[in-house]
Amino acid sequence: MLIKIVVIGRLKDRALQARCDEFAKWLGPYAKLEIRELPDSTVEREGKAILKELDRERGAVVVLSEEGREFTSTAFASVLGNFNRKVVFVIGGPYGLDPAVKARAELLWSLSKLTFTHEIARFLLFEQLFRASSILRGGSYHNP
Repeated sequence: MLIKIVVIGRLKDRALQARCDEFAKWLGPYAKLEIRELPDSTVEREGKAILKELDRERGAVVVLSEEGREFTSTAFASVLGNFNRKVVFVIGGPYGLDPAVKARAELLWSLSKLTFTHEIARFLLFEQLFRASSILRGGSYHNP
């Protein structure tokens, strides 16, 4: 599986960066992972940069958004497993996403009804990608 993650900004917290790196390493046997960090700016400029990045892709676009659908981990694994092409996940910056980016999504996904910083959302995405991959392959990481 090919997974690309388009994010606004860099992780400044070293502990979160280390955990994301760890999950990326664990994800390695299951998927080829590419991360594209775009610079912080205004929501409009970030939106244009994200859309430009998405124009280069031929994959399914999944945008993390509070208006999106919520899934259990096993349901998300099923959704991920049903994509038969590259999947591009988008995480906006601290001030949200331009509506044009949300309109471009094949799936709007909400991690929770709670609001998280974009850095925590990034960490949760990495963890859930690894968990879903483990579920799909019958691994022992997920204990329902």
